[in-house]
Amino acid sequence: MATSSNPVLTMLKTDHKKVKALFAEYQEATPRKQQGIAQTIIHELEIHAELEEELIYPAIRQGIKDDELMNEATEEHHLVHVLIAELKELDPSDATFKAKVTVLGELVKHHVKEEEGEMFPQAQKAKIDWEALEAEVTERKEHLMAQA
Repeated sequence: MATSSNPVLTMLKTDHKKVKALFAEYQEATPRKQQGIAQTIIHELEIHAELEEELIYPAIRQGIKDDELMNEATEEHHLVHVLIAELKELDPSDATFKAKVTVLGELVKHHVKEEEGEMFPQAQKAKIDWEALEAEVTERKEHLMAQA
């Protein structure tokens, strides 16, 4: 199944593009605007990560049987959560805030490259019930966005 006709993988790629654009926008923004952009980045990453960790990764892990790839992706998510937690504790005017956002952006960029380059192609070929997964992901995403 091609990614373009796979709604779950298409949604993930759309999220990836959105957050990469937000990181680029953050780097170019004035310090005053950076705070709002950073909050948007955090919000987007938290929803995206929860969908992947709770629903998508378990389905892909079962379908592709590549524990090394999936474990690395999970550890990258762990580091994203650590950086997000640290950012939430910092004042945006703190000297390390921008550095942490930059490192978070680099981590996310690396993670996206591996997902789209290695994980997604394997997942496309796997026997995964994409329709059922799409229904679950859509419902959960709507719920998470409504909570925010």
